[in-house]
Amino acid sequence: MSPIAIPTAALAGIPAGLQTQGVWAGRRQIFIRFAAEGETATMYTADALANEVRRGTSRSPFHSISISGRDPLSNVEYICAAFDKLTTTLPVMLDCDGQRPAEIDQLKSIVTLTQVTLDGPTPEAQSDRAIESLQVAARSGMQHALVMIVDERTTDAHVLRGVERAHAASEATMIVIHPGPTIPVDRDRRWMTLFERAAALHGDIRLALRLPPPTGMR
Repeated sequence: MSPIAIPTAALAGIPAGLQTQGVWAGRRQIFIRFAAEGETATMYTADALANEVRRGTSRSPFHSISISGRDPLSNVEYICAAFDKLTTTLPVMLDCDGQRPAEIDQLKSIVTLTQVTLDGPTPEAQSDRAIESLQVAARSGMQHALVMIVDERTTDAHVLRGVERAHAASEATMIVIHPGPTIPVDRDRRWMTLFERAAALHGDIRLALRLPPPTGMR
């Protein structure tokens, strides 16, 4: 008889902290962070993850749980296995780059909010998958958000096109625009003009600064 496979994943930790960006920025969360290449990682079974989250949330108050880090949607079976063993009343946020839209529906019984983050201008194919992820989240009954991080390469046309496409995907999309850390916002009327144009395209849109590390976590 073959041994039963135990779901495991490489995590960069299960820290507590404040969400750095997006709809729940500034909220205290417990983070399930999948390890990126080069990060120190620890292998957790689904049972061990469930126990750590249960232990952490029983000791201290949190607004929500964040599933984040590198490519969390490549670990859908693991996430489902862990949450099968975890009973919690906390809302759960999936923070991802939107590149695996087909996987999102599998998490509809777990995830409250799917947040798709685009960092700077993105290739058309990547943007297409991100928009499809918003559509899948909407159809799955999840709250859904698009976060756009504006850097030196990002034009106003990029931002407005993203807003327009997110609106077409779902009128319930929450859109958050974050200027990058090197982008001036205190002496440039660009933002007032850009925000006025963006607000004409979509009803739920906001401009905000991100919380820098180590206060802000993702």
